Amino acid sequence: MKQFICALSLCFTVFASAQVKPNDVLFTVDDEPVLASEFIRVYKKNLDLVKDESQKDIDAYLDLFINYQLKVKEAKRLKLDEEPKYVREFTNYKNQLVKNYLTDNKVTDVLVEEAYQRSTEDVKASHILIRLDENVTDTTAVYNRLLDLRARVLDEGFEKVQKEVHDGKEVFAENLGYFSTFKMVYPFETAAYNTKVGEISKPFRTRFGFHIVKVEDKRPSLGEVTVAHIMVALKQKDSLLNPEKRINEIYKKLQQGEAFESLAKQFSDDKSSSNKGGRLSAFTGGQLSSPEFEEVAFSLSEDKPISKPFKTEFGWHIVKFIDKKGIQPFEEVKPLLESKVRRDSRSKLIQSAQAEKLKKSYNVVDNEQALKYFESIITDDYFKRAWVVPTDLDKSKTFLTIKDKVLTYDDFAQYLFSNQRNYVQKKMSAESVVRGVYKAYLEAQLMQYQKDNLENENQEFANVLKEYRDGLLLFDLMEKEVWNAAAKDTVGLKAYYEKHKENYMWQDRVEGIMFSSAKESVIKDVKKSLETGAKVDDIESKFNTEKTQNVIATKGVFQVGDQNLPTDFKFAEGVSDVYEHHNAFHVIKANKILPKGQKTLDEAKGKVISDYQNQIETDWIETLNQRYNVKINDKILKKVKSEISN
Repeated sequence: MKQFICALSLCFTVFASAQVKPNDVLFTVDDEPVLASEFIRVYKKNLDLVKDESQKDIDAYLDLFINYQLKVKEAKRLKLDEEPKYVREFTNYKNQLVKNYLTDNKVTDVLVEEAYQRSTEDVKASHILIRLDENVTDTTAVYNRLLDLRARVLDEGFEKVQKEVHDGKEVFAENLGYFSTFKMVYPFETAAYNTKVGEISKPFRTRFGFHIVKVEDKRPSLGEVTVAHIMVALKQKDSLLNPEKRINEIYKKLQQGEAFESLAKQFSDDKSSSNKGGRLSAFTGGQLSSPEFEEVAFSLSEDKPISKPFKTEFGWHIVKFIDKKGIQPFEEVKPLLESKVRRDSRSKLIQSAQAEKLKKSYNVVDNEQALKYFESIITDDYFKRAWVVPTDLDKSKTFLTIKDKVLTYDDFAQYLFSNQRNYVQKKMSAESVVRGVYKAYLEAQLMQYQKDNLENENQEFANVLKEYRDGLLLFDLMEKEVWNAAAKDTVGLKAYYEKHKENYMWQDRVEGIMFSSAKESVIKDVKKSLETGAKVDDIESKFNTEKTQNVIATKGVFQVGDQNLPTDFKFAEGVSDVYEHHNAFHVIKANKILPKGQKTLDEAKGKVISDYQNQIETDWIETLNQRYNVKINDKILKKVKSEISN
């Protein structure tokens, strides 16, 4: 629900045409203006998303828009925008949104294209890592140690060296298997892709320490596969049902020629796919959380279309091959790759490029005199975390100017002071320290200035941010005034239920055991056995053998509309007729018929709460219309209708 409200509010963005002026006020809420251009953005953006033709009516849509504005107004009256939870959540979202606008597109494009090329190939590798803090600058000893280990691996082989040096603390020697882009940190990924098969890289550094990587193989990407599956969950409501036994029963029926899709509809516990014959959405290597499932799925083909039963952490599965595609065209996967690049360590490269671009845009000039001064006051105490800002520092003196923002000597001095913890015990020149700290400081200040002023510099960002600001606010308001109110108002909920009882009824149900088979003759024989009083175990023993699975029995309560229940089933106790359903034949031993009847409040509670919430919201909106004075400018509304119609 929260994501829906935010997504709905996100739709409020298009450019207004010249027909309606930017400052035209469509209506006011207690004299607070709402611009016509804002309404046009909302209407046009949502137009393609609305399937109900009645909602395309401008007057009807205006009513919805006014109600939206009333809710936002009410939220601000209640000061929900000052609540710590709201402020924290909105700030977090803003920080995430900003990242999409604080990028250098040229650098991003290069990294995206590189990621695509790498995604077409999987690398199989092993590595040795010596852990080292990323702030340590004296790396000669570790580098030379890795050179020695590299020589040993070349001479003795990886496995022998691995057994001797791996301790899981300081030194890690590991077989990594196959991986592709984004699976490892960027420097490691780059080293692996740049190293030829059979070769070992020179030592290189990541944030974890120094590595060498041995590339054992490279293969084309596995691509994308589409499969269907039948799953029997490990946890079953029926304590007598053994998942492994059930999956093997189903597998026997498949071997006997029964349709996979039919068996999936009848017996798969994955309800999100069972009604589609077990079909899953297409996926690529590494996309699922189950390596075992992926391995089996990618091993299948038209020549080997169905797997044997196998177990994962989710249950027992049988998988059927449907389709396999090779590497997808660049344009199709580009948006996904862009998103991954921005979240990856590659983003640091993008940030540096963006900072350089902003430096030119804002006409920022390095203050060499100031940098020389700070180099002169860095002492050895800095590397002991004992350095202090000199008392005679001219604190208010200008250090740097970013457009209208002035940064002083004291600003940079405090940044220097706070960063000395990163240089403890290091051996560096004062120039290296100051220049390194200044680079990070300048990047941070440039990005922060753009971030703080982005609403003024980028109209698209301003629109999206306002929409999310209002959307999140609206969620908190709805939660307070409607959703929680309905759930907590037990007296009102009961009264609503009593008034609308006729809306909450059970359909006809049957409690019993359903016997299923692909063969009509078998089910007819099962029916005869049931009519003579045969038990479930006796029937299963009679019709099934070690090699054949002719019958599967399912115990439960089946209601009209249940996908497993034949649509023409006649509700009566005893042994039913034989029915054909889902390309199979069924007979039901109906132990008890539960006819249509009134649901209790507890049985219908979820639906009652939902309906009660809708009623509360309707009444509440009427109250808001009474509390706030809305005045529509009919002249401007006429212009809006004319523009939208053209």
